[in-house]
Amino acid sequence: MKTIQKTYIVDRTKIGFVKFIFEAYEGIAVVSTVDAKKNLIMLSVAPDLMEESDMVVNDLKKDFLFEEAQFDEV
Repeated sequence: MKTIQKTYIVDRTKIGFVKFIFEAYEGIAVVSTVDAKKNLIMLSVAPDLMEESDMVVNDLKKDFLFEEAQFDEV
């Protein structure tokens, strides 16, 4: 199955928390740390679960830095 990869900048202290949250929502997305020094993570999401993934991301954005990385930041 093909996945959609989206890269985000998050609060470095929250990377583990983000991984835990997405693990709790089994199957929505897989979280990978791209570059811990740059606070970059990647979400690999099944296309049919993008809406659910975006809802989780939008909810997390309310509490700490969690924004989509621009190409030049990656």
